Amino acid sequence: MTDALLSKAMSGTVDPPLLPLPDRVVELLSELGSPPRLAAHLRAVHDVAHQLVVWVEQRYPDVVFDRDAVLFGAATHDVGKTVHVSELSGPGAAHEKAGQTLLLGHGVSPELARFAATHASWARSPVGPEDLLVSLADKIWKNKRVPELEDLVVARLTEATGRAVWEEFLALDEVLARIGDGADERLAFQASFPIHV
Repeated sequence: MTDALLSKAMSGTVDPPLLPLPDRVVELLSELGSPPRLAAHLRAVHDVAHQLVVWVEQRYPDVVFDRDAVLFGAATHDVGKTVHVSELSGPGAAHEKAGQTLLLGHGVSPELARFAATHASWARSPVGPEDLLVSLADKIWKNKRVPELEDLVVARLTEATGRAVWEEFLALDEVLARIGDGADERLAFQASFPIHV
């Protein structure tokens, strides 16, 4: 039963329609015995990250960023919750460093493993556009708006395009509102999977 639930959470046909997790992540979560709810969460955030990546690629074709890194980072950002399962239903940040360590231990490069540790620390250190997009996806999947994070994204976009801050703010606000409209369905999808089986 656990395997079937985990498989469905990672790549099964679901409502709302969500992109399946990348094969490499599916293998990793299976190997780690991920709780189905964690896999569902990672899938929802990965899907939102994909929407953000497509938006950036279409609106900002000259902005240079690593698309695959964003998608992998979103799909694995909370992998440390396989060790700190209580943080799936309660507060805590122990999963961040644990996730990075887990990924490194499974042969993931430091450049990709970093997202497990940086997805919640975008304000504490200089971060690249990939880190900002992973952090943004981790917030907006549930329609949580974080002005400080959004301001950093707007600043990067303004810097890249030379357009006015207000113009980039409105563009970002529009896409986040559109993505945020699907939050209730994504939250229901996540909640439909158990933490413990």
